[in-house]
Amino acid sequence: MKYSLPEKRKNPRYSTLAHVRLPGVMDGEHLLKDISVTDCCVECTTATDIKPNSAFQLEVIPEAGSGIGPFSLSVESAWIRPVGYSTDIVFAITASPKGKYFQRYVDYLAWKQA
Repeated sequence: MKYSLPEKRKNPRYSTLAHVRLPGVMDGEHLLKDISVTDCCVECTTATDIKPNSAFQLEVIPEAGSGIGPFSLSVESAWIRPVGYSTDIVFAITASPKGKYFQRYVDYLAWKQA
């Protein structure tokens, strides 16, 4: 099966060194590869049975240098793609209970990558 990604996005995605947890779904911490104000991509190296269009609470642990504490995002799985020994999972962000932390983190990443 071949996957294609859109060439242009409405909102820029920012590369990150953050970790994420999906309690009760995936064991341990996983890498948050990138994030935008509307979606994010998680790389996991453990097997997962996440199905598209499933709702979750994603815990984000920003890198220490950001000075931003952990926060949660309400997300819905959009697509899952195996990549070598890992799997990329894209989640649409549906809500951010701690919106200020989320917005500060996206702003920090935009500043860092400018």
